Amino acid sequence: MDLAGLRVFVVEDEALVLLTLEDMLADLGCQVVVAVQQVEAALCLARDTVVDVALLDVNVGGTRIDPVAHILATRGIPIVFVTGYEASSLPPSPPGAADNVVRVAKPFQSTGLAQGILQALGRAEPPG
Repeated sequence: MDLAGLRVFVVEDEALVLLTLEDMLADLGCQVVVAVQQVEAALCLARDTVVDVALLDVNVGGTRIDPVAHILATRGIPIVFVTGYEASSLPPSPPGAADNVVRVAKPFQSTGLAQGILQALGRAEPPG
């Protein structure tokens, strides 16, 4: 699984999960460009930050990630929702956005995370 050099945008409100994600991504060779714990901070960075993929929790400190996901999806950035929520609870894709949204269920392992990222990038087949 070649993820070396991949630039990642991460939004996760639980500090331990965020640190775990950062460690896993580093072990996979990824560069974490953004790692924030609040939707407002993510909104400020989502419009202009250059990344290859985003890993987003759905509920961040009691606030849904939908506006951040909308901005990133509109920019064509693949999204991996790292969440305990079911797929039916994910934010809807904006009209005209690429269909490159994947869900990785919490708790997750490094291999599952890597597979989800590859799938969002269109480099892997969906599990089936």
